[in-house]
Amino acid sequence: MSEVKLAAAVRTEFGKGAARAIRRNAQVPAVVYGHGSEPAHVTLPAHDLALALRTPNVLLSLDIDGKNELAIPKAVQRDAIKGFLVHVDLLLVKRGEKVTVEIPVQAEGELAAGGNLLEHVLSTLSVEAEATHLPEAVSVSVEGLEAGASVLAKDITLPKGATLVTDADAVVLQVLAAQAEEPAAEGETEAAEGAEA
Repeated sequence: MSEVKLAAAVRTEFGKGAARAIRRNAQVPAVVYGHGSEPAHVTLPAHDLALALRTPNVLLSLDIDGKNELAIPKAVQRDAIKGFLVHVDLLLVKRGEKVTVEIPVQAEGELAAGGNLLEHVLSTLSVEAEATHLPEAVSVSVEGLEAGASVLAKDITLPKGATLVTDADAVVLQVLAAQAEEPAAEGETEAAEGAEA
């Protein structure tokens, strides 16, 4: 997993007005915390941060006042309509340290014939892994699964070095039987025919 280097500027002004001004300058307000240190309020370049956050659990190398810190995103707030970054919470990590993160579950393969549906009961799994080697996602084969089949968390092979935190017996994926269309009730059919006449 590669590190993404970002320059972080310490910010001293707070509140909605200050945050709006920061975003107008193509920056994103953020808070960096962890390891018992005082939270650091910083601004990060919006474009570079948005590109970095396309990778789940990206490892960020931050230059804060000449000091290099490693951090991972813990909470990302986006504008509900336009989708731009509003605020980011970052957790400080150290090399060799274990952290708990959510990783996306990706289904691969084709279900057995019959038009059945695959339901993602859980879209992510909670795992513990070394902070500088966080998995981006986990793939699960659903090849040939039939209606009624399910995949539990314990059935999923995790990337090397990752330990499952999610309940082992939690259902992650399940195959639902295709629903046949119910025939319209007799009264509804007659009413529809009467409306057409």
